[in-house]
Amino acid sequence: MIPAVDVGGKVMRKPNSMKGLEDLGRVRLSQNFFLRDFLHSEIADFYRIPNIPADPDLAIEAGKRLCEELLEPLEATFGRLHVRSGYRSPAVNRFGNENKLNCSTNAATSAHHIWDMRDFDGCMGAAVCIAVPWMVDHYHDESDWQRLAWWIHDHLPYASLCFFPKLWAFNIQWHERPKRVIQSYVSPRGILTKPGMANWEGDHSKWYAGFPSLTAPRVFSRAAKDAVTL
Repeated sequence: MIPAVDVGGKVMRKPNSMKGLEDLGRVRLSQNFFLRDFLHSEIADFYRIPNIPADPDLAIEAGKRLCEELLEPLEATFGRLHVRSGYRSPAVNRFGNENKLNCSTNAATSAHHIWDMRDFDGCMGAAVCIAVPWMVDHYHDESDWQRLAWWIHDHLPYASLCFFPKLWAFNIQWHERPKRVIQSYVSPRGILTKPGMANWEGDHSKWYAGFPSLTAPRVFSRAAKDAVTL
């Protein structure tokens, strides 16, 4: 795991200044991702609601696991990822839910888009909505999202996946207790697989023939931990 920067081993507090938020954004979560990459929110920007973690330590810890175990292998294999939506503060998510802006309740979003809120069972988790440009360039049928879904299922320790129509963007979640459920709002809609379904186990390689092989991401050097500014 990569140590959080600028903390000096102390508990990080919610930033109360622009400089503090700037420093928080410099925290490096993995080889290619900083916390700043996940703090943008259209809801927060348009409605002027600060999208800042109240518990930075928890957000950082969950975000590191998400980046190191899921996003880095995806980027090493398929090339640059497009981040659509990452962290949401409870205030941003609550506003989005109450105003029908495609946000679930805070209880349902804890340990998901709300990285700094544990779920009902006290578990940690984090999710991000991403698009994979490699997929958009190589496949065009509406149902081709299943190819990437099965590749991830067979190669990565995801907790949940949920696919959307535009750009085949999808939520990918890391969680301490992964359920490994895949659902979609793209045809065929509904649950693609979950524990107990006949298709959950076994080899699904026929779905992703021609895909690149899993590429191990480059190991982050601890010597680089002091290079925190962008």
